[in-house]
Amino acid sequence: MSSLSKSVAIIGAGPAGLMAAEVLAQGGTSVTVYDAMPSAGRKFLMAGRGGLNLTHSEPLPQFLARYREAAPHLQAAIDAFPPNALREWSEALGQETFVGSSGRVFPKAFKASPLLRAWLRRLDSQGVKLALRHRWTGWDENGHLRFQTPDGPRAIEADATVLALGGASWPRLGSDGSWVETLAAKGVKISHLRPANSGFTIAWSDIFRDRFEGQPLKGVALTSGQNTVRGECIVTRIGIEGGAIYALSADLREAIDSLRRTTLHIALRPDLEVNDLIAKLSAPKGKQSLSNFLRKAVNLSPVAIGLLQEMTKSSGVSLSSLSPADLARLINAVPIELTGIAPIARAISTAGGISFDELDPDFMVGRLPGVFASGEMLDWEAPTGGYLLQASFATGAAAGRGALKWLERPQSS
Repeated sequence: MSSLSKSVAIIGAGPAGLMAAEVLAQGGTSVTVYDAMPSAGRKFLMAGRGGLNLTHSEPLPQFLARYREAAPHLQAAIDAFPPNALREWSEALGQETFVGSSGRVFPKAFKASPLLRAWLRRLDSQGVKLALRHRWTGWDENGHLRFQTPDGPRAIEADATVLALGGASWPRLGSDGSWVETLAAKGVKISHLRPANSGFTIAWSDIFRDRFEGQPLKGVALTSGQNTVRGECIVTRIGIEGGAIYALSADLREAIDSLRRTTLHIALRPDLEVNDLIAKLSAPKGKQSLSNFLRKAVNLSPVAIGLLQEMTKSSGVSLSSLSPADLARLINAVPIELTGIAPIARAISTAGGISFDELDPDFMVGRLPGVFASGEMLDWEAPTGGYLLQASFATGAAAGRGALKWLERPQSS
């Protein structure tokens, strides 16, 4: 029997699931996408609030290195659907893209909703059906997919299934990680789901927290171990978050998992050498307050000055008692003790998931013939910058191709 007469169930209406649906529909199969939420692509739309960073323009070897130890497992999928292909796909939907100054790729519309609407229209024209408010709960005794719906339980028979259920971040948007228990009960090896691209907790004083919550530290350099990242971070009520933090989050998380805490060093004026800072700080202060002097002499923002005061007070030292040399060294190596990881529900993405050892090269779960997995529910993570969406799209396409191959295999009589 050819794939033309067969049906595939996609579970999860995010980028990975919808891309798998597109590949399968183009292959001639009957496709239905099931999702627990009332509408498709809710987390995708959330990603678009910051401009929808689709992918990145850097050369592919550097691009793949962003996936760290998962890179060898993702390479074939990304090679088959690389960043340029994703840009062409977006442009075919009427959403032209551009490369920003950081190398990140965005739609010119700078948001997700026009792209998602155009995509859903095309999927509808290809015969893809959406079954919303369908929460997957596993399989019944006959191997049929089970769903909880507003009208009660429903069992669905499918010739192949693609799982694209996401991780466990932003559960209110649909990816709550509830699939872990279902697959683990089938013997599927799953790495513990942990926050990725997340914030971290810090024991701020009440004075610092109340004054500077929500304030950005701009143009700073963050160092964890041997790794340094330039960028911006934001003081939160419970700690710190932001792009530069996210870029280091895997290393920071592993350190906290191992030691229960870790020290992050923040350079507030990374473009100034220590001798230049000493010279500026050695100038006469006159009648200026220390805060005004630091603001004018070395261009520190109020939150940066507050951070210096916070760190010296916590160590029992007065900021005003420091020599120009000691103050210069502190400004470009402020030690911040991270005491924990922000909750996974607030993380941008998830680390952990289905082990790649459980998958064949076509992204089929070996223990579950005819069941394929894709997207963030697989055991990989990446920094922000377009890498998250790129791998979700690419693995969704790979799982779709794998399901087509499965449906077209010779049947034994």
